[in-house]
Amino acid sequence: MSGGRPPKLPRPRGRRLVTLGKTPGSGTPAPRAPRTSRLRGRVRLRTRTRMAFALATLLALVCALLLDGYLYAEIGNDARVHAAHSYRSVPERLRNGGPVITFDRKGKATEHSIPAKTVALTFDDGPDPRWTPEILAVLHKHRVPGTFFVLGQMVVRHPGLVRRMVAAGHEIGVHTFSHVDLSYQDKQRMNRELAQSQLALAGAAGVTSSLFRAPYASEVSALDDRTWPVQQHVGAKGYVSAFVDTDSEDWRRPPVKEIVQNATPRGTKGASVLFHDAGGNRARTVKALERYIHRMAARGYTFTTITGALDARSANHPAPAVRVWEGRALIWAAQATQHALPVLIGMLGVVGFAVFGRLLLMLGLAWWHRRSRDRRRYTLVQEVHDPVSVIVPAYNEKECIAHTLNSLAASTHPIEILVVDDGSTDGTADIVEAMGLPNVRVLRQPNAGKPAALNNGIANARHELIVMMDGDTVFEPTTIRELIRPFADPGVGAVAGNAKVGNRGRLIGAWQHIEYVMGFNLDRRMYDLLRCMPTIPGAIGAFRRRALLDAGGMSADTLAEDTDVTIALHRAGWRVVYQEHALAWTEAPGTLGQLWKQRYRWSYGTMQALWKHRRSLIDRGPSGRFGRVGMPLVVLFQIVTPLFAPLIDLFTLYGVIFVDPVRSLAAWGALLLVQLLGAAYAFRLDRERYRALAVLPLQQIVYRQLMYLVLLHSCVTAATGALLPWQKLKRTGEVEAPRTPEAVR
Repeated sequence: MSGGRPPKLPRPRGRRLVTLGKTPGSGTPAPRAPRTSRLRGRVRLRTRTRMAFALATLLALVCALLLDGYLYAEIGNDARVHAAHSYRSVPERLRNGGPVITFDRKGKATEHSIPAKTVALTFDDGPDPRWTPEILAVLHKHRVPGTFFVLGQMVVRHPGLVRRMVAAGHEIGVHTFSHVDLSYQDKQRMNRELAQSQLALAGAAGVTSSLFRAPYASEVSALDDRTWPVQQHVGAKGYVSAFVDTDSEDWRRPPVKEIVQNATPRGTKGASVLFHDAGGNRARTVKALERYIHRMAARGYTFTTITGALDARSANHPAPAVRVWEGRALIWAAQATQHALPVLIGMLGVVGFAVFGRLLLMLGLAWWHRRSRDRRRYTLVQEVHDPVSVIVPAYNEKECIAHTLNSLAASTHPIEILVVDDGSTDGTADIVEAMGLPNVRVLRQPNAGKPAALNNGIANARHELIVMMDGDTVFEPTTIRELIRPFADPGVGAVAGNAKVGNRGRLIGAWQHIEYVMGFNLDRRMYDLLRCMPTIPGAIGAFRRRALLDAGGMSADTLAEDTDVTIALHRAGWRVVYQEHALAWTEAPGTLGQLWKQRYRWSYGTMQALWKHRRSLIDRGPSGRFGRVGMPLVVLFQIVTPLFAPLIDLFTLYGVIFVDPVRSLAAWGALLLVQLLGAAYAFRLDRERYRALAVLPLQQIVYRQLMYLVLLHSCVTAATGALLPWQKLKRTGEVEAPRTPEAVR
């Protein structure tokens, strides 16, 4: 079939790219080629800025996890509690003295007792959002002051309760930041526990405290050779150590009557009484406190704070302004983390569900696709004998253009070959002409980009059926014959072929090989059945000329001209199908840098194409079908899910280091096993050897993180509406000749 009169197709002079948030044509035209050093430097600067922003986002997520883990004692937690030791270094008078110890400047310790008929109510381990308000209500009802020894972690998480305590006239003491037994910690850790607690108090209520109670400390009689150095170190920093001489033992959760009895001192003796307002269910503590206050008041006791019992100034002091703002920054960061973590955990659940759902959907539809293609009416599809025009856009392809043309020369189907040289500077066009192959024409044009080169080829093609391929790709002899079979159906406007990685010998190539088989080709089976194919790969695709005209030709509005034209074909009412038997072997990027450039262009270009065709969401017919079926699937599976998929690895790593390594690794291993089984089925469908899957675990650990950063980089670019130049990848010419699947196994 002759092509007849050349069609009028857009041949843009510049590279006008769609920016998200703007309709095509409203953006600022990008320069044709960033050849000046100033422009190149500007592009590099913007790229580095966006990469820095992407990495900063990842770092912020890691910091949020670490801060949350620290606030919930998952990080830095030390559950050791010392047993009784000898007490030869502890002065005997202190062990037999009152519950309060002070130190002078020379380090000499003095013990202090609570006056007769005086009770200092103390509460440890708070503030707790459930029980502290109830205890504060009881104290307010009876106008009784209390001394609350708070944990810095709890203060950061519930700063409002500390402000209520201070406003009500209660005294605040330090109970460390994370409730570790300081007798096992070095001085640096002790100093951090104290300093961070003071910072939390300053941020929450604008105060600091010189009152201290060590975790797991009870009566002074329990001081020994292990805990005494802790008290000396804390005393040297100006703290007053407050012990207890009457323990309600509410931590054991005995009956209310027993709690009251335990807290009652003998006779008229004064007491520092220990209760807890956190650390578990304190309902009995609240009831016991009500009864206890009535009981002690009836016996003529008065209630005061620790420093009030010593007739001393309050242990709470106004914090310096700098410390207040530093503390507020800590609290704001913690609050942001507390709000963000549930969202991230929810996203993790959604991502996990999406990953499993996507895999099951792809596998189920791929099975149905194979079953439908194996039926007699598909295996005996009428062959199409019309000649084909093959367009090969080429820009500096000297390493591989000969391999590409030799593979086409071996085709079993009648073809003409149009090599469109897009201003190459390495002699690509000369190489083609020197080969002297029949039915090959070279079209030279100034450098204008791949869409312009393709449009030039379409305009000069002689036949109705057009195949487009990249200059680094080789076909098998039967590829074109298989690729155009679906055109026996007059409703088919384009066909996507099966692109495979030809240079899979190295690790990075093997990773891409798995991705192509499992991700791209398995995806295309699914999209084929759903009749919403989003992309015809640039490496291998076939088109009707009339369909291309209806779609407006190859547009330079986006960086993903293949996705752009595919969606345009759907919107024009044409069917786009997948032909898995049409094989093409393409040269994948051989370095991480080249891979980054390619995937960055792909992901950003896909976003541009989706934004450009966003009206398909409300269209009718085939366009609306793609908009309401294909577009959501692309957004979910190619943008949203990959963007948050690293949460799986991040939470796994967090769990291994700080929570439960066995359960965390088991969960990650189960997910990997599911991925492996899915990949194995995809390899079976494509008749690939399973041995390539040996690198799948490493791909999940390394390659997926790289793709995440690329996608995050693209999202930042899309959000800022930046324009990108076309990016040419370096080729090596590793993919040399037509081959069959058996040849590469």
